[in-house]
Amino acid sequence: MRYNAILVILAVLILAGCIQKTEEKSSIKSSTALYEIKEGYVDANGVMIYYKIFGKGDPLVIVHGGPGASHDYFLPYLVPLARQNQLIFIDERGSGRSEKIENVSDYTVENMAEDLEAVRKVLGLGKISLLGHSYGGVLAQAYALKYQENLSHLILCSTFHSTKKVNEVFTKMKDKMSPELRSKIDKLEKEGLYGHGKDYEKNRYTTEYMNVAWGEGYFPYLYQNRPDANYDPIANGIMAWDLYRVMWGSHGEFVVDGNLTSVEYTDRLSALKVPTLITVGDNDQCNPSLAREMNEKITGSKLVIFPRSGHMTFVDQPSLFITAVDEFLHPCK
Repeated sequence: MRYNAILVILAVLILAGCIQKTEEKSSIKSSTALYEIKEGYVDANGVMIYYKIFGKGDPLVIVHGGPGASHDYFLPYLVPLARQNQLIFIDERGSGRSEKIENVSDYTVENMAEDLEAVRKVLGLGKISLLGHSYGGVLAQAYALKYQENLSHLILCSTFHSTKKVNEVFTKMKDKMSPELRSKIDKLEKEGLYGHGKDYEKNRYTTEYMNVAWGEGYFPYLYQNRPDANYDPIANGIMAWDLYRVMWGSHGEFVVDGNLTSVEYTDRLSALKVPTLITVGDNDQCNPSLAREMNEKITGSKLVIFPRSGHMTFVDQPSLFITAVDEFLHPCK
């Protein structure tokens, strides 16, 4: 009898422990928000476009720069936006995990705007907020100018509205360089930037040019307050070169002469009536003068210039960036 009593007591204690553990697990689940990731492909106009979705709230579609980069550079910096928004990241055609196309002339901002509309429709997103950074901001403008009825908000980050005007910015950028650096860059550009080295190197910039252009030349305009310790000009060259060359051009980082020359939106921006936020760093590669002009042209738009910030504003000033976007999208919360 005594033996049986001990077994009963042990069973009760074990059961109590299990109940406590179950309650602890339940408490963890109820007190911790879970953000599951959904990813897949949308067949957009015959091109497979990769997407990644997570977060809670109204849809916020985010488009990346380059052209020819991927959504990866936004992570983890934009993750906090998932607390109030359903985030939809895409890789544009030919970039990241999305399908490449054989006819490179089909890499255009206009075609990418149609891809974006196809993604919106197929995923059943309804009205969306749209955030574009750098070249992604150009894409966001192209989309808004054709499909603004599908937008609830537009966010243009560190971008440009005119290829002619951004080329003027790049000219001034080169003029401010040391004579030694400018001479190096001019020499390499004059020699031609493609076709050098081993066979596997011929379809990209030379290592020397990446270092002087993206390293010494661009770096002061990329970061100010929080330079990324992992930034590497050579690693920056892991991108969609076929796309980049046809869109940006073949003659260097400080002149856009590819098919992005179609981007001349200055006189069209006044047609935009959707609530618009424009952000830029005070030492941005896309000079604040470009953001100010967009702000003047888009009636009712809001301009935020981040202090001590280069092109990567969400890296330099992460809290300020997240707050600016969230307060714009959710002014009453």
